[in-house]
Amino acid sequence: MAQSEGVFKRRRARLVEQIRSKGISDERVLEAIGRVPRELFIDGALQHRAYEDYALPIGLRQTISQPSTVAFQTMLLESEPGDSILEIGTGSGYQAAILCEMGVRLFSIERHKLLHVRAKSLLNHLNYRALLRVGDGSLGWSSLAPFDGIVVTAGAMEIPSVLLSQLREPNDNQRGGRLVVPVGDRHGQTMTRVTRTGAESYDTEQHGKYIFVPLVSDTPSST
Repeated sequence: MAQSEGVFKRRRARLVEQIRSKGISDERVLEAIGRVPRELFIDGALQHRAYEDYALPIGLRQTISQPSTVAFQTMLLESEPGDSILEIGTGSGYQAAILCEMGVRLFSIERHKLLHVRAKSLLNHLNYRALLRVGDGSLGWSSLAPFDGIVVTAGAMEIPSVLLSQLREPNDNQRGGRLVVPVGDRHGQTMTRVTRTGAESYDTEQHGKYIFVPLVSDTPSST
């Protein structure tokens, strides 16, 4: 077992350098990637692929995002220790673990109960403190808002206005909250960061093409 842990540690270090070469410049993010044992968030049959920079299946037609994507979304959040961060789509719990390593106060929503139970158990085992629940992530978590950052780990057809309303407004001491969300259809999305700049104003940036599983809402359409 000790030998396997050593192998994983070396592979993790190589992965960090690979991600760095792809433009991830935030050293805090890279250090977090270097500390979280991704092999534990993957089915045993796929653990040998844990440190390849690829998305992998985790069941229920969901995936664990490729590490460079996790790193990029985390970098775009620009979180600071103590920030209140909402994650939409707990999935395997890997992104949650990275954010916990960044020292944030993490809240995470997952619509699949089985994934929620697995992620909660593993995060607790690894001593990561996060508040998780099962629910419709497209609605956010209004009772805990506002948030310094919201990260969506599934592709949205459009920027979710409900999530924008749950971002912190800027003031003299704090900048506005940031929403990081891939926006587009099933064929691909554009990574989008929206920063709240006032009570009713937002700044939007686009950061390249990605492919995520779709963000699913359990709320019936009004049309």
